[in-house]
Amino acid sequence: DHLIAVTKQWYQRRVRGVNTMALNTDYAIRIGNWDPSLQGKNETGVASDALSVYKKFSGSGEEFMVSGSDDFTMFLWSPASSDKPLCRMTGHQQIINQVMFSPNGRRIASASFDKSVKVWDGRTGKYISTLRGHVKAVYQVSWSADNKLLVSGSADSTVKVWCMKTFALLQDLAGHADEVYTVDWSPCGSRVVSGGKDRVLKLWRS
Repeated sequence: DHLIAVTKQWYQRRVRGVNTMALNTDYAIRIGNWDPSLQGKNETGVASDALSVYKKFSGSGEEFMVSGSDDFTMFLWSPASSDKPLCRMTGHQQIINQVMFSPNGRRIASASFDKSVKVWDGRTGKYISTLRGHVKAVYQVSWSADNKLLVSGSADSTVKVWCMKTFALLQDLAGHADEVYTVDWSPCGSRVVSGGKDRVLKLWRS
């Protein structure tokens, strides 16, 4: 019932579609009982280990959700406590393709057709920085397991790696022959994978 209430509240505020959403606990849910700091050696007590990892990455324990729309805006929510958004996040000039919390939940990255990636505070929704370098739409982003790096894939056929301390471009990974639709970072942090319109998957070593 609560999820239905949140959905109704959202659509009361929107006249356009919601393209993407993410939880601050997505990373913990994804890795289950595999903790990168233990080099994947957790092999016993799967349920209790998974809960420990979840608590470690969820911080205060409160779940936050962020949503992005083709009306160029984002909303930050606390679904368990209210069906009203905590804040409205503005700044993008085109459709928002993806939003993603960092593994520790402290930051949010958003990718947009406006050729930029924006970084936000994961608890307050406050704007932090804009990453510029792509010359066409940015489709997806992905965080490194240690929260220090961000990778982005774009219609300009490049994959870019950004430093989350200085918000500077660290590396431009050229190699795709066409638009890069998707990027992902391995939980161990040693590999990035990208795929695109050229029908090729590329594996990059970090």
